[in-house]
Order: sequence, then C-alpha cells, then structure tokens
Amino acid sequence: MRSLFPVTDLTTTAAAPDPSGLLTDREWSLDELADAYAYPATGDPWLRANMVSTLDGAAQHDGRSQGISCAADMRIFGTLRGLADVVIAGAETVRLEGYRPARAREAFAGRRAAAGQGPAPAVAVVSGSLDLDFSLPLFTEPLVPTLVVTGAGAPADRIAAARKAGAEVVIAGEGARVDPARAVCELADRGLRRQLTEGGPRLLGQFVAAGVLDELCLTLSPMLTAGDAQRIAGGPGVTVPERFALASLLEEDGFLFGRYRRRDVP
Repeated sequence: MRSLFPVTDLTTTAAAPDPSGLLTDREWSLDELADAYAYPATGDPWLRANMVSTLDGAAQHDGRSQGISCAADMRIFGTLRGLADVVIAGAETVRLEGYRPARAREAFAGRRAAAGQGPAPAVAVVSGSLDLDFSLPLFTEPLVPTLVVTGAGAPADRIAAARKAGAEVVIAGEGARVDPARAVCELADRGLRRQLTEGGPRLLGQFVAAGVLDELCLTLSPMLTAGDAQRIAGGPGVTVPERFALASLLEEDGFLFGRYRRRDVP
C-alpha cells in the first residue's frame, strides 16, 4: 500500500520528504492505518461512512459488497471499526451481509482504552418497522449491547421484542420513519460520538440528504460489473450537490482508498 496523497497534507499533492516511509509501496501496519484514519479531536459527533464502488458505480455484486472488495479494503474496514464507538447499518444491509456482533481486537485494545472506549463498537441497526430476527447472534451474543434505532411510531410489539432480546431501543423520529439527523444526535447523547455507517445505499442516501455526513471513506475497486446494481447512496436527492475535500488517497493493486471530508469542517 502506498499513499498517493500524503495523509498529513490536505493542501497539495506535491512530493514531500517522507521520514515515516508512508509513501513507499509496502503493507502498512494497523497502527499506521489507525493513525491515518483517526477521528478528529472534537467533542461533537462525527459521522463517517465506509463504502466500496466499482469503476462503473456499482456498490455491490450479486447483492453483496464482498465480491468487489479486496484484502486491503478489509484491513481498512477492520481499522475503521476498531476506531468507532458505534457502527450504524440499515436493516436490509444487516440481513444481506449477515451482520454479527463487532468483536474485540487486541490490535486496537490499547488505543480504545486510552480513548475511554469499550472493547468493541456497538452495532446500531436502523429500522422503522423493526422487521428483524431478534434470535440472531447480533442480538443474543453481542460483546456490547446492540441498539435498534427506530421511530416513535414503530409497532409496539416489535419494540417489546427488541427489548426482550436485550437490544437497546433508540427513538429517533416522531412517526414510523427514522430522522437521520436525530439519529446522529441520539447516539451521540449516549456517548457514541465516533460514528461509522456502512450503509446500505438507502441509509447513506438519507444521511447525505439530511446534511449530516462528515466524512466518506470510499474504496474504488478496479472492476466493471455493468448491470443495475445500486450506487453507494440512493433515495432522496439534494437540491445542490455538496462538495467534499480530498483528505488522503492510498493505493494497492489498483484499488484506491480515498478519504473525503466536508469542506466546512477542519
């Protein structure tokens, strides 16, 4: 892996001295990746998305993202989880990707302890209907209790079933739907400030439309799939496209790993 855009320089792509060796073509350690992807030191919530896309814009192949991913992408995936307080995912993504509880990883134990974090991030499942299988390990065997984020109008029997399974119910909307901005605030109020969403496209589109996405970590896969696969974000559009700034760019075996931040944040 090599850096095409120095992770410490957000203003120029010109070559610069590299005493750390980060610009050389080699496998980065998890500590180096964790430093490169560290959350900003602020008391405000920070919502980061992690997605993968092919050259022709497909966010999945045969309904899953694994087929367009690679080993380096999975290392970054694990690093982003290792830094997060909470992983946010839509109900459909949880079903399609077979979500399990986040696990504790020794490589991040010291860093998490120093940051006052638990051993692993919580998983928050966003669902208005709560049409979820609460007998799955995600709900019955989590290291950290799983949260379900829903609206006040969600079916009362499903809310009761979620709580009976041990999940924490987070109300983030007045009706049956979840308000994306309120979801961010409700999770932050529970101490889950470092937020990571892994989609799917519908949920990411809602965060984008609500204007609450702070950062996008995007893997560009050197593949072409054609077909009618979803983009990384779907659903409602925005009146004026919001421009993000490139913060860093890494490359390995033709895969590009970009990190983009909102232009109005430091």
